[in-house]
Amino acid sequence: MLKTALHRFNFLPGAIRSNLLHTQGSFSLLKPFMQVAFIVDPLSQLQVGHDTSVALMEALQKRGHRIFCLGLADLYWDQGETWGSVEEIVLDLGADPWYEVKERRLLPLSQMQAVWMRKDPPVDAAYLYATYLLDHLSPRRTLVLNHPAGIRSANEKLYALRFKEWIPRTCVSSSKALLRQFVEQVGQAVLKPLGGKGGEGILRVNAGDPNLNSLIELSTQFGRLPVMVQEYLPQAAAGDKRILLLEGEPLGAVNRIPGEGDFRGNVAAGGRVEKTEIAEKERALCAALAPVLRQEKLYFVGIDVIGERLTEINVTSPTMLREICQLEGVDLADQVAQWLEKKVPIKA
Repeated sequence: MLKTALHRFNFLPGAIRSNLLHTQGSFSLLKPFMQVAFIVDPLSQLQVGHDTSVALMEALQKRGHRIFCLGLADLYWDQGETWGSVEEIVLDLGADPWYEVKERRLLPLSQMQAVWMRKDPPVDAAYLYATYLLDHLSPRRTLVLNHPAGIRSANEKLYALRFKEWIPRTCVSSSKALLRQFVEQVGQAVLKPLGGKGGEGILRVNAGDPNLNSLIELSTQFGRLPVMVQEYLPQAAAGDKRILLLEGEPLGAVNRIPGEGDFRGNVAAGGRVEKTEIAEKERALCAALAPVLRQEKLYFVGIDVIGERLTEINVTSPTMLREICQLEGVDLADQVAQWLEKKVPIKA
């Protein structure tokens, strides 16, 4: 056992070995390690200073665990179980690139203590098929998060409709007449495609705009796809709040301020972040969501709130963990890593 632990320790970059040797109580050479697989976009596309997946990988590695990565196309079924073509990586965020691939191999994913699905939307056919393959991992051996069935049930726009008392006035339709009627009733509205991310394709529309029909036609692909239209909340000018939830409990929050010349607060759309607090009514919202999220095993979730109104529930790859850590001066990623150590069904 000691030989295995020493091999694992020597496997890490020098800076990390030094950090572990000088960290009291957080790491032991004899401490069992987990094997955690992340299903993500290509590693070269992840932004070290922003990406929550990288923050989680880093926190787990610091605690002595092994990190594996793969994409949707790397999942397959063979010999009665779900496999992956995985890359075992070691992170060194001060280097370029920030990761080193130690080995690429084929493994049954049942060898992982946890498989974390953090591929960005769209949740298309390939994404859905991947969740069906993940269904075959036994929960007695491997924790899959968020749960594949939970992801399938929780479209990040439509899922909020389950909590209708918390959302702005909303209409979902592919009918130009109905959507236009809604906009005319509320005056100003936000038009959202149901499969986007990071504010992609979201439009602010006004009653009386001569382009309104055209905007609706483009958003619905001429009536072929439904879209969501919500009453515009003027508080959006001051930002929308991202609250991260871990097993239904608020973990932290950040306010996202729209960039100049835009109404969207998403950082991917040019917004900036600022420190914020979780208000009492927002905590009540989290408490209302918690039982449903736990039941559907949606463990790590990001909700978007404007003026204390719920606008979206993000379950695929919620972000902003890095930004909250930097603004608050706390290591929330390590808290998540500790939670995962306790949550996995079989301790390594």
